[in-house]
Amino acid sequence: MNTERKMDLPIAGYHILHLMCAVDNEFNNAEDAVIRQYLAETFPFPLSLDDEMEILSALHSDENMNHFAKCMDYFYADSTADERNRFFDMVVKLVAADKRIIREQNQFLDVLYDAWEPGRE
Repeated sequence: MNTERKMDLPIAGYHILHLMCAVDNEFNNAEDAVIRQYLAETFPFPLSLDDEMEILSALHSDENMNHFAKCMDYFYADSTADERNRFFDMVVKLVAADKRIIREQNQFLDVLYDAWEPGRE
């Protein structure tokens, strides 16, 4: 499957959120609620995410960080600093939704923060 296509901001954000869930190999109702909130705020109309789920489910765990980095870059390219800050807050909310943050999740958060820190532009 080709995951090299350009993603727009909403799809890149969706991928980032799902990858953050995949890091701890658990997906619970609280995390699902955060993703549903993102979808409701980002997509004003119903859409099928079957293609995106196919891409995400085909990734092996050793490919997650590389795909995450690509999604970060796509999101960054199409967003304002304010959009990135709001989205970063949502990512933190997602990671904390299960009341624990594992080392790997923290590494992904650090990568995201370092890539999007103010002054990068």
